[in-house]
Amino acid sequence: MNIKDCKAIVTGGASGLGAACIAKLVAGGGRAAILDLDTVRGEKLAAESGGSLIFARTDVTSEEDVLGAIDKAVEAFGSINTVINCAGVGDPGKVLSKKGPLPLSVFERIVRINLVGTFNVTRLAVARMVNNTANEEGEKGVIINTASVAAFDGQIGQPAYAASKAAIVGMTLPIARECAAYAIRVMTVAPGIFDTPLLATLPEPAREALGKMVPFPSRLGRPEEFAALAVHIIENAMLNGEVIRLDGAIRMAAK
Repeated sequence: MNIKDCKAIVTGGASGLGAACIAKLVAGGGRAAILDLDTVRGEKLAAESGGSLIFARTDVTSEEDVLGAIDKAVEAFGSINTVINCAGVGDPGKVLSKKGPLPLSVFERIVRINLVGTFNVTRLAVARMVNNTANEEGEKGVIINTASVAAFDGQIGQPAYAASKAAIVGMTLPIARECAAYAIRVMTVAPGIFDTPLLATLPEPAREALGKMVPFPSRLGRPEEFAALAVHIIENAMLNGEVIRLDGAIRMAAK
């Protein structure tokens, strides 16, 4: 699919990886809907886009919110053919801390946002994209989900986060196999340590230390590098049903 033909919805699109994807899509001539809870930043990005972007305040775990956002995107663009799921949370929490066992509500919240939210957007978008007219490659759409290297190398304090991201990895192939019949591709990216708003709150020495953990390049990943891979996935019709680690060869040790 050519980027200029993209009519996308991007969850978590108001900041971090999602915002970088939005910028790449617009630079390539595509259009996108920003699905996020950050109304101030989302509306600002849309207002500054010259009509290439719209904003829809969306809780990705809500069927009503997601359906409303998809309807808004279809009304603005005529259809949707691209989904990039970047919305997620990564609150740390040990199984057992000084405060006692990890509250089940904390575990459920992270899994619900990261996993259930990703599946919710995916299923509702697929239901809409099957009605698209196929392009010259016979393709009707592409979905890119975001996992994490924590799916494979989860750290102490990441049971909920790692579980949610591992589940996104696990559902990639079965969804891709089903969606092949609908001419829709499904891919997952598993980023390593990226310079997102979450890491921006850390002191610079801590950020440098994290970057040095990466074999090469020994630095934090840049959101635009994630976005560049998303664009390549969109444009390369043979990429389907796979998980790509984007991590500078990092393998997180058990600590």
